Amino acid sequence: MLELDVSSAIQALRSTYDDIQAVVDVDALRADIARLSEEAGAPDLWDDVDKAQKVTSALSHKQADLKRVTDVGRRLDDLEVLVELATEMEDEESAEEARKELAELEKIIGDLEVQTLLDGEYDDRSAVVTIRSGAGGDDATDFAEMLMRMYLRWAERHKYPVKVMDTSFAEGAGIKSATFQVDAPYAYGTLSVEAGTHRLARISPFGGADKRQTSFAAVEVIPVMEEAVEVEVPEGDIRVDVFRSSGPGGQSVNTTDSAVRITHLPTGIVVSMQNEKSQIQNRAAAMRVLQTRLMLLQKEEEAAKKKELAGTITASWGDQMRSYFLYGQQLVKDLRTGYEVGNPASVFDGDLDGLIAAGIRWRKRKIED
Repeated sequence: MLELDVSSAIQALRSTYDDIQAVVDVDALRADIARLSEEAGAPDLWDDVDKAQKVTSALSHKQADLKRVTDVGRRLDDLEVLVELATEMEDEESAEEARKELAELEKIIGDLEVQTLLDGEYDDRSAVVTIRSGAGGDDATDFAEMLMRMYLRWAERHKYPVKVMDTSFAEGAGIKSATFQVDAPYAYGTLSVEAGTHRLARISPFGGADKRQTSFAAVEVIPVMEEAVEVEVPEGDIRVDVFRSSGPGGQSVNTTDSAVRITHLPTGIVVSMQNEKSQIQNRAAAMRVLQTRLMLLQKEEEAAKKKELAGTITASWGDQMRSYFLYGQQLVKDLRTGYEVGNPASVFDGDLDGLIAAGIRWRKRKIED
């Protein structure tokens, strides 16, 4: 007798999928695609290159969103048919295929459900991620490099394009800092929950006597702005330094002073860029990132002031949001959500989806509270 009682699981998935469709508003999505397709088909579209790129990019993103949702609906329909056939024919091979498809759909629909929670002002944009080493000497700079690889591997798993914009290598191991851009729909909304202080505890490979070392690294995530952010930055408020791009060990990457470092004197914010070929391009890219950071800082200050006036000051993220234990218990624990992973190696290899999903759900609950 074939045992294939998955009707309740499919019913639950169908209910979640219906909620996702309602939030996504498939009809509105199709209307947007029709409008953008018409704009993309205009004979004079590429007379304005910037506008053309925005139209084609928006069209591609919305088509991908629609395909993602409709493909899941089709697979749910096919799964119900497969289950019915397997039950009627008592075909164990078809039943096993149905179980496998159910497991895959549970993950896909779970991911889609998380994406529907990304409704912030800039959540649908690409992201610029900056990692900086903190206290901990060589262990901290090594940890910063481990985090950079972790996020690059996560992006690679999802086939998201990544552009490394700046890397400052440490004299010993690892990196002092790095900045890279992840180009994908909702990259900012997704990765923004990774912002904060990360802590690593392990037996240091750089010290003697098997000494346990605790080190820190900071992760900052900002959205990519398609247009220049309207934040005025007076020339007197910035210091611009130019230098030659360099790789590990001080090796020269190019022979001209094309890399640019901009320091915003009132806030102390520093932005470095060395990915572009010319000093002018690097300066423009650095200014865009600086303006975005200043805009977000302004919004944070306004939000804090509103909370203060309302008398509801509460800690939100805190100084330390996640700990990585590489000795004894071997554990990665998010201190905000309580989510734990007992395999740090897989996390450092880019398996972050569970931690990120828990962070997005936690943030949504905090906002609603």
